[in-house]
Amino acid sequence: MVLEAISRSGRLSLGDKLYEINWGFVLLLTAIASVGFAMLYSAADGNFDPWASRQMVRFAMGMVLLMVFAVIDPRVWMQLAYPAYGFALLLLIGVEVAGTTGMGATRWINLGVIQLQPSELMKITLALALARYYHMLEHDRVSHPLYLLPALAMIGLPVLLVLRQPDLGTSLLLTVVGIAIIFMAGLSWRYVIGAGVAALIAIPVGWQYFLLPYQRERVFTFLDPSRDPLGAGYHTTQAKIALGSGGVWGKGFMEGTQSHLNFLPEKQTDFIFVMLSEEMGLMGGLALMGLYLAVLGFAFSVAVGVRHQFGRLLVAALAVNFFLYVFINAAMVMGLIPVVGVPLPLVSYGGSAMLVIMAGFGLMMSIYVHRQEELPRGGGIL
Repeated sequence: MVLEAISRSGRLSLGDKLYEINWGFVLLLTAIASVGFAMLYSAADGNFDPWASRQMVRFAMGMVLLMVFAVIDPRVWMQLAYPAYGFALLLLIGVEVAGTTGMGATRWINLGVIQLQPSELMKITLALALARYYHMLEHDRVSHPLYLLPALAMIGLPVLLVLRQPDLGTSLLLTVVGIAIIFMAGLSWRYVIGAGVAALIAIPVGWQYFLLPYQRERVFTFLDPSRDPLGAGYHTTQAKIALGSGGVWGKGFMEGTQSHLNFLPEKQTDFIFVMLSEEMGLMGGLALMGLYLAVLGFAFSVAVGVRHQFGRLLVAALAVNFFLYVFINAAMVMGLIPVVGVPLPLVSYGGSAMLVIMAGFGLMMSIYVHRQEELPRGGGIL
């Protein structure tokens, strides 16, 4: 391989890096995004406007971002990890001061060209910061309480800020990704078990003092959607009707009744998987899940093949984040968990989510391209 020969003689050139990009993975991402383009075209009754055309532009921008990120040396990403995390944290604070409110939540900053959602950016920068922290930390100190505190603080600060927006789904996702990195870094099982017990004990406290009334209502609706079928339970009820009516093979492209008669809410965003399943049936939904599984398979192979802890933890964290996107969205629209507003990656309409997901894949590709290189470990946590 070109990479093996170059790694013995020195750093990779730009041409070598472009050669080493896994173009099969790029095609895989394009295939998934194309499913989204088709569904957004259908959602607009056979028009590229207002959703499909904009999503194509965002995906193209994201692909450029992926290519740029892919050729950057992981050493650069490790140096930028803490500043990037700090910048994302400042943006979250900025949401508190001058955020844009939509649908009862203040989660965005208006940049003119795009509405930036800093909590999406935090998903990437938190993974970078924790990966660097545990790369530089000696392995025998991973489970030491003193060295757990900085990692928990890096997780807790953005989680508290996101909870204030309020955005329970993203705050839970950040928590799970952060804890997953700590666990994969080598945290002792006694802490994992202890954290699980503490989480169970904290559920009643969280229910009483942290969940807002509408969030509690979502839980009640999840347990019994029929209690308010035209109100809080409307999303779940219509989603189940659409999923069931699609059958095995679906009603056909652009032939979905629940979506095209506007019974299905948020069909272009959170509930786009329901629209896909109604039109393409069970087989269409399984085919998309198969593509997502291939993405996770690639991430696993990269994490196993890289030679340094920073790359392993970063890729694993990005994979966990991607899996949670898919799992939460699919489980939500099928009524297996309460509605929390998590988009289906690369398929749901949205600017911030698309660009951040593609940036994450760019980081993953950077680790893949430079997988034969080694990074010095230890020497302090900074």
